[in-house]
Amino acid sequence: MSLCFSSNLITLHSPKHQNLFINFSSEPSQCFKLFRISSTTPSTKSFKPIKFSNQRFKLYASLTQSQAVEATQSSFRDKSPKDVNVLVVGSTGYIGKFVVKELVRRGFNVVAIARERSGIRGKNDKDETLAQLRGANVCFSDVTNLNTFEESLKNLGFSFDVVVSCLASRSGGVKDSWKIDYEATRNSLVAGKKFGASHFVLLSAICVQKPLLEFQRAKLKFEAELMKEAEEGGFTYSIVRPTAFFKSLGGQVELVKDGKPYVMFGDGKLCACKPISEPDLASFIVDCVMSEDKINRVLPIGGPGKALTPLEQGEMLFKLLGKEPKFLKVPIGIMDFAIGVLDFLVKVFPSLEDAAEFGKIGRYYAAESMLILDPETGEYSDEKTPSYGNDTLEEFFARVLREGMAGQELVATENWLLKSEKLLPKPWFGIFH
Repeated sequence: MSLCFSSNLITLHSPKHQNLFINFSSEPSQCFKLFRISSTTPSTKSFKPIKFSNQRFKLYASLTQSQAVEATQSSFRDKSPKDVNVLVVGSTGYIGKFVVKELVRRGFNVVAIARERSGIRGKNDKDETLAQLRGANVCFSDVTNLNTFEESLKNLGFSFDVVVSCLASRSGGVKDSWKIDYEATRNSLVAGKKFGASHFVLLSAICVQKPLLEFQRAKLKFEAELMKEAEEGGFTYSIVRPTAFFKSLGGQVELVKDGKPYVMFGDGKLCACKPISEPDLASFIVDCVMSEDKINRVLPIGGPGKALTPLEQGEMLFKLLGKEPKFLKVPIGIMDFAIGVLDFLVKVFPSLEDAAEFGKIGRYYAAESMLILDPETGEYSDEKTPSYGNDTLEEFFARVLREGMAGQELVATENWLLKSEKLLPKPWFGIFH
């Protein structure tokens, strides 16, 4: 990396053809501004700069790395958000984008880690990612490779106070779950601590309380290691376990609008959830950055109101449409049979491992409630599942009926119907095509 400077502008040229422009401002606030931009697009006018106080920069420049870490651990909760550096991994994921936006809105200094091709199937290039994460300093790196990730953070030249991880496997496949939900998330902990972070906010999932799937086991393994870090002292965590997202319940809205029946397993009462909107969840996650009452706690969280079964969700949708309810009830035993066949075939054809796992994911979400599991009774509890926020599922359904699901494309792990359709006989799902 080369260093060039002229007047009040310093330009760092990286080997990967990106420049880091540091502009020492003459503004009264005595700040300097960081922009990470492509060397082929030397313009910063579209992106809001991140401000770091000159005093804070001088402090860290004068300390050794270990001293800087100690200072960060003992002081960041006493500071204003504008003086707190937050590292976000999984920033281009569905919830991650909302978290970055909320952190920026509250005035934190945000560094968002992104892949060079982000989004579903890598559809977004760097320029689209920068626009999507406007207000944050975007660092393109690979969190699945610890050495690469640490080198990227080292090149930024400053330390962090908090890491927020919104990483999650998109496919739910066996290998991908361990690569992302455990290994990449662990890399973010290791690198974050190395560069000063003393608090880790983890987006997990409420379903890990009954782990029958690989991604749940991977998440739990990391949660255990995170808790162990806190036990050793000098480090804290907040583990957020949300219920269902609105988006994951919206997969049938447009189908029902087009006259198709609402599909559910059994009588539609096998499971229930307290869905939470993405902005409300992001707000709760950002609360965990500074709130002392959320330190070293596992925090299950749902949206406002009572828990809703698939039957109630379907009835709500038909009511909004002014139509008579029309349901397709699929026997849960059909999925059990399909999964049993796949489990047998995996022994002969290991390449079917993920297909079998996808079937189990579909079966799990079709029958298990996304609520707190009462260890004493073994039953899911609506009353014991905390509520947060103001957005309701009915409002979300109404908006989707008006505007569609554009920009909220579902990935397979977010919708049991997408998993189930791959497993069940075509007559059950032929009505959708």
